[in-house]
Amino acid sequence: MDPSQVLKGILDTAVLGALRRKPAYGYHLVRQLRELGFADIADASVYGTLRRLFRAGLIDAEVVESETGPPRKYYALNQEGERELAQSTEVWTGITQTMDLIINRGNET
Repeated sequence: MDPSQVLKGILDTAVLGALRRKPAYGYHLVRQLRELGFADIADASVYGTLRRLFRAGLIDAEVVESETGPPRKYYALNQEGERELAQSTEVWTGITQTMDLIINRGNET
């Protein structure tokens, strides 16, 4: 199984979940996702996801001046994003429970 294909299907949920904790700028979010276990995640995948989620109205963006470099665009989860995250989490939980049943039942025979 190619982990990158699985990640493509859950990246929106992962980004929304990470932004639930607190607003973040793009590269900080990339580093955070890598530290949490998505070691091979591409910067472009995260930035593309942020643009798509913003256009869909699920996250807000604010440009903030930086003392150490250029301004950074911070992204934050909004109410629509919270609702989407709740629905996505429900779907993901159902999928993981089903897969667990399938895999563990296969080991019982």
